[in-house]
Amino acid sequence: MPSVQAAASALGLDLVVVKAAAERDLDEAFTNFVHARAGALIIASDSFIFGHRQQIITLAAHHSIPTVYPWREAPAAGGLMSYGTSLTDAYRLAGVYTGRILKGAKPADLPVELSTKFELVINLRTAKALGLDVPDRLLALADEVIE
Repeated sequence: MPSVQAAASALGLDLVVVKAAAERDLDEAFTNFVHARAGALIIASDSFIFGHRQQIITLAAHHSIPTVYPWREAPAAGGLMSYGTSLTDAYRLAGVYTGRILKGAKPADLPVELSTKFELVINLRTAKALGLDVPDRLLALADEVIE
Protein backbone atom coordinates (compact mmCIF):
# COMPACT_ATOMS: atom_id res chain seq x y z
CA MET A 1 0.00 0.00 0.00
CA PRO A 2 2.91 2.46 0.45
CA SER A 3 3.38 2.69 -3.33
CA VAL A 4 -0.29 3.56 -3.81
CA GLN A 5 -0.04 6.21 -1.07
CA ALA A 6 3.09 7.64 -2.71
CA ALA A 7 1.38 7.77 -6.12
CA ALA A 8 -1.67 9.52 -4.63
CA SER A 9 0.54 12.05 -2.85
CA ALA A 10 2.50 12.75 -6.04
CA LEU A 11 -0.80 13.57 -7.76
CA GLY A 12 -1.94 15.76 -4.87
CA LEU A 13 -4.69 13.33 -3.90
CA ASP A 14 -5.74 12.18 -0.47
CA LEU A 15 -6.04 8.42 -0.18
CA VAL A 16 -8.66 6.91 2.11
CA VAL A 17 -8.13 3.19 2.70
CA VAL A 18 -10.93 1.21 4.28
CA LYS A 19 -10.82 -2.50 4.98
CA ALA A 20 -14.03 -4.51 5.07
CA ALA A 21 -14.17 -8.06 6.38
CA ALA A 22 -17.83 -8.27 7.38
CA GLU A 23 -21.04 -7.14 5.70
CA ARG A 24 -21.64 -4.45 8.33
CA ASP A 25 -18.24 -2.92 7.45
CA LEU A 26 -19.47 -1.98 3.97
CA ASP A 27 -22.09 0.53 5.12
CA GLU A 28 -19.56 2.09 7.50
CA ALA A 29 -16.97 2.22 4.70
CA PHE A 30 -19.32 4.17 2.44
CA THR A 31 -20.20 6.50 5.31
CA ASN A 32 -16.45 7.18 5.64
CA PHE A 33 -16.15 7.79 1.88
CA VAL A 34 -19.02 10.28 1.95
CA HIS A 35 -17.56 12.13 4.95
CA ALA A 36 -14.16 12.21 3.23
CA ARG A 37 -15.88 13.53 0.07
CA ALA A 38 -14.30 10.76 -1.97
CA GLY A 39 -14.31 11.62 -5.66
CA ALA A 40 -13.90 8.02 -6.73
CA LEU A 41 -13.39 4.54 -5.36
CA ILE A 42 -11.10 1.72 -6.46
CA ILE A 43 -12.11 -1.71 -5.23
CA ALA A 44 -9.38 -4.23 -4.43
CA SER A 45 -9.92 -7.85 -5.29
CA ASP A 46 -10.57 -10.44 -2.61
CA SER A 47 -13.14 -13.16 -2.09
CA PHE A 48 -15.19 -11.24 0.51
CA ILE A 49 -15.47 -8.18 -1.71
CA PHE A 50 -16.27 -10.31 -4.77
CA GLY A 51 -19.01 -12.08 -2.83
CA HIS A 52 -20.52 -8.75 -1.78
CA ARG A 53 -20.06 -6.97 -5.09
CA GLN A 54 -23.77 -6.31 -5.62
CA GLN A 55 -24.05 -4.60 -2.25
CA ILE A 56 -20.99 -2.49 -3.09
CA ILE A 57 -22.42 -1.60 -6.53
CA THR A 58 -25.68 -0.56 -4.87
CA LEU A 59 -23.92 1.53 -2.20
CA ALA A 60 -21.70 3.23 -4.80
CA ALA A 61 -24.77 4.13 -6.88
CA HIS A 62 -26.73 5.31 -3.84
CA HIS A 63 -23.87 7.60 -2.77
CA SER A 64 -23.02 8.62 -6.38
CA ILE A 65 -19.40 7.54 -6.07
CA PRO A 66 -17.74 6.53 -9.36
CA THR A 67 -16.17 3.15 -8.72
CA VAL A 68 -13.65 1.00 -10.57
CA TYR A 69 -13.79 -2.74 -9.94
CA PRO A 70 -11.27 -5.51 -10.69
CA TRP A 71 -13.81 -7.81 -12.39
CA ARG A 72 -16.00 -7.48 -15.47
CA GLU A 73 -19.01 -8.84 -13.55
CA ALA A 74 -19.35 -5.49 -11.74
CA PRO A 75 -20.17 -3.24 -14.71
CA ALA A 76 -22.37 -6.01 -16.11
CA ALA A 77 -24.34 -5.74 -12.84
CA GLY A 78 -24.51 -1.93 -12.89
CA GLY A 79 -21.09 -0.80 -11.67
CA LEU A 80 -19.29 1.97 -13.54
CA MET A 81 -16.23 0.21 -14.90
CA SER A 82 -13.74 -2.57 -14.37
CA TYR A 83 -10.13 -3.16 -15.21
CA GLY A 84 -8.45 -6.38 -14.30
CA THR A 85 -7.30 -9.76 -15.39
CA SER A 86 -9.68 -11.96 -17.29
CA LEU A 87 -11.20 -14.56 -14.98
CA THR A 88 -11.81 -16.70 -18.06
CA ASP A 89 -8.09 -16.59 -18.82
CA ALA A 90 -7.25 -17.41 -15.18
CA TYR A 91 -9.60 -20.41 -15.23
CA ARG A 92 -8.02 -21.55 -18.50
CA LEU A 93 -4.59 -21.42 -16.86
CA ALA A 94 -5.94 -23.39 -13.89
CA GLY A 95 -7.21 -26.01 -16.32
CA VAL A 96 -3.81 -26.22 -18.01
CA TYR A 97 -2.15 -26.69 -14.61
CA THR A 98 -4.69 -29.35 -13.63
CA GLY A 99 -4.07 -31.18 -16.89
CA ARG A 100 -0.31 -31.18 -16.30
CA ILE A 101 -0.76 -32.51 -12.76
CA LEU A 102 -3.17 -35.22 -13.93
CA LYS A 103 -0.54 -36.26 -16.49
CA GLY A 104 2.00 -36.74 -13.68
CA ALA A 105 3.75 -33.38 -13.29
CA LYS A 106 4.68 -32.42 -9.75
CA PRO A 107 3.00 -29.17 -8.73
CA ALA A 108 6.25 -27.88 -7.18
CA ASP A 109 7.98 -28.29 -10.55
CA LEU A 110 5.44 -26.25 -12.50
CA PRO A 111 6.36 -22.64 -13.33
CA VAL A 112 4.39 -19.79 -11.88
CA GLU A 113 2.16 -18.29 -14.55
CA LEU A 114 0.21 -15.08 -14.36
CA SER A 115 -2.74 -13.98 -16.42
CA THR A 116 -1.59 -11.75 -19.23
CA LYS A 117 -4.99 -10.69 -20.52
CA PHE A 118 -6.45 -7.57 -18.92
CA GLU A 119 -9.93 -6.28 -19.72
CA LEU A 120 -11.48 -2.82 -19.54
CA VAL A 121 -15.29 -2.79 -19.34
CA ILE A 122 -17.32 0.45 -19.11
CA ASN A 123 -21.01 0.79 -18.32
CA LEU A 124 -22.25 3.96 -20.08
CA ARG A 125 -25.68 3.78 -18.44
CA THR A 126 -24.03 4.03 -15.03
CA ALA A 127 -21.73 6.82 -16.23
CA LYS A 128 -24.78 8.78 -17.40
CA ALA A 129 -26.58 8.17 -14.08
CA LEU A 130 -23.50 9.56 -12.29
CA GLY A 131 -23.37 12.55 -14.63
CA LEU A 132 -20.03 11.50 -16.10
CA ASP A 133 -18.85 11.93 -19.68
CA VAL A 134 -16.55 9.09 -20.65
CA PRO A 135 -13.89 10.33 -23.10
CA ASP A 136 -13.98 8.78 -26.56
CA ARG A 137 -10.31 7.83 -26.19
CA LEU A 138 -11.17 5.71 -23.14
CA LEU A 139 -14.15 4.12 -24.88
CA ALA A 140 -11.88 3.21 -27.81
CA LEU A 141 -9.60 1.30 -25.41
CA ALA A 142 -12.43 -0.65 -23.81
CA ASP A 143 -12.82 -4.36 -24.45
CA GLU A 144 -16.57 -3.97 -23.86
CA VAL A 145 -18.91 -0.98 -23.57
CA ILE A 146 -22.30 -1.56 -21.98
CA GLU A 147 -24.88 0.89 -23.32
